Amino acid sequence: MAAVTTGVTGYPSLGAGGARLGASYAGFAARQFGHDVDATQVLPVVDVTAGVRLALDAVCEPGPMVMPVPGYRPQLEVAQVTGRERFDLTLDPDAEHAELDLDLLDHHFSRGARSLLLTQPHNPWGRAFTRTELEGVRDVVLRHGATVVSDEIHAPLALPGATHLPYLAVEGTAAHTVALVAASKAFNTAGLRCAQLVTADRSLHERLTAVPDARNDSWSTLGVVAAVAAYEEGDAWLDALRTRLGEQRDLLVDLLATHLPQARMRRPEATYLAWVDLRAYGHDDPAAVALARGRVKLAPGHDYQPGLAGHVRLNFATSPARLREVVRRLAGAVAP
Repeated sequence: MAAVTTGVTGYPSLGAGGARLGASYAGFAARQFGHDVDATQVLPVVDVTAGVRLALDAVCEPGPMVMPVPGYRPQLEVAQVTGRERFDLTLDPDAEHAELDLDLLDHHFSRGARSLLLTQPHNPWGRAFTRTELEGVRDVVLRHGATVVSDEIHAPLALPGATHLPYLAVEGTAAHTVALVAASKAFNTAGLRCAQLVTADRSLHERLTAVPDARNDSWSTLGVVAAVAAYEEGDAWLDALRTRLGEQRDLLVDLLATHLPQARMRRPEATYLAWVDLRAYGHDDPAAVALARGRVKLAPGHDYQPGLAGHVRLNFATSPARLREVVRRLAGAVAP
C-alpha cells in the first residue's frame, strides 16, 4: 500500500531497488537455507520460466537440454522455444522413490546434451533432493562440461521432515550454474512478476547482465517491493505455512488410504502439490473423469508428461474440509 501511495509504479531499474532485492534475498537464503549468496549477483527477472529462457540463451551452449519429467508444464516447451531439443530424464512411474537417474543423465550428455534444467524441489515429484543426489548431478555435469539451470521456486516450501539444499550450495557448482528463485510460490505473489537469477560466478553474472535491455525489462517494481517484504518480514508466516502444509500433506495420505486405497502417492517432501497415480482404477485421464463426474478439478498427468496415463496433480494447499471433499468426490468419480 505504501508503495502505491508513494507512486512506486514506474519502470523498473537495476539501481537502488535491485540492490535492495539482492540484499533481502541474501539474508533470506542465509536464514532459511544456510546459503551464503553474493547480494550483487542477484538479478531481477519477470518470472522463473522467463529466467530459465534467459539463462539458456545467455550462458548455455547450443545443444539439447535435459529435463526431468514429469515436469512443470510451462517448461516442457522451453527447450524448443530456445532452439533446442529436449532429452527427457524420465521418472519410472513404478519406482518406489522419485530419484534422478544419473546413468540416464550421463547418457544424455554423452549424446550431446549441453544443459540440464534441474527443478528442485521438484514439481510435481514433490522431492527435496539430498546432498548426495545433488553431488551426483554435479559430478555428471562436471564430467561433461555442461551447464545447470536450477529452478528453485519452491525452495521455501520444504515440508516438515525435509530440508532444501540450494544446488549452488554444493561445492563445485558455481562455475556451471544459474539458479532461479522467487517469493511467488511461498508468498502467493506470482501476479506481481518478479523472480531472481542467482549466480556465484562473476563471469556468469556478467553474461546475464550483458544481454540487451529488451531481453530482461518486464519485471515489476511492485514485484520487487513484494519480494523484499516477503524476504525481510515473512519468516514467521512462512514457518506457520510449512507447518500447515505438512498437516495437509499428512491428511491427504490418510484420506487416500481410506477412500482410494489403490492410489499410489510418494509422500511429498516439498511444495503443496501431490503426484497421484490412479492407474489402478482404469482411467486414462482420471482428471477428466473427476471433473465430469465429481465436479472436482485436478491437473491431468499428461500435461506434465505427454502420453502418461492415469495420473493427476493435486493441490493440497486448501482447508482440511475442502481437501476431504476433494478426495471424497475424486473417489466417487473414479472408483464408484
